[in-house]
Amino acid sequence: MDRISAACEFLWELRLRLRPPVASLPDDRVPRSLAEGYAIQDQLVNRLLQHHGGRRIGYKIACTSRLAQTALGVDGPFFGTLLSHSTYNSGVTLPASDFTVRCTEAEFAFELAEDVPPGPCYSVESIQSFIGAVLPSIEIVDHRYQNWQAVGAPSLLADNAIHGAWVVGQPISCWRDFDYPTHPVKLMINEQHILTGTGAAVLGNPLVVVAWLATELPRYGRRLRRGDRITTGLTTDIYLAQPGDRLVADFGQIGQVEMRFD
Repeated sequence: MDRISAACEFLWELRLRLRPPVASLPDDRVPRSLAEGYAIQDQLVNRLLQHHGGRRIGYKIACTSRLAQTALGVDGPFFGTLLSHSTYNSGVTLPASDFTVRCTEAEFAFELAEDVPPGPCYSVESIQSFIGAVLPSIEIVDHRYQNWQAVGAPSLLADNAIHGAWVVGQPISCWRDFDYPTHPVKLMINEQHILTGTGAAVLGNPLVVVAWLATELPRYGRRLRRGDRITTGLTTDIYLAQPGDRLVADFGQIGQVEMRFD
């Protein structure tokens, strides 16, 4: 078995058996570059689809704050794959025991109305003609590392960018009506604790992340397609959810999304 496949099998076993977090991948399976990390991720996603069924539905973007990028020693974000079997509509109750870690993040998401041609370096302005809707969402980040900052970006993205699940609200087609850098977001926990933020937390504007992804994907033989959904990164502080928690992410006129852990 080659090193890429061996790393995939190691991560697959951690996920399948819900094994305790590890310090790192074994030395002979650590990805040496972002490209190797994405190759492992692609094999892992295939294993997840073989086991659970479903399909790829888009991308999650990680490391969309300067603080996280500095901590990992990278100069930009990286992506994982959203999957239909781990995507849920607002109002879902999920078993807390299905996750090793339950990092909950309120995130702006977008749905594409058209295929995005590969080639150009996209900007906030040039990517807008391909977007069809904005959606409120909560991502559950679930990682298998004792210290996510210590393992480095290639190992994080190898584990599907430490994506656990995604809870999504209704799409809003009048998505151009909002000023995303200043748009407020609240993450409410058990109707008591509230975390606040704005779209500015996401590299200054979540549309910057969509433009980045459209430019980045062709480097790895991929491209954005009509219907793809993209969740763009956390807008407030992270909350480590506990069994019994009820979470509501409020995006104002964009809508709310809620979920529970039992």
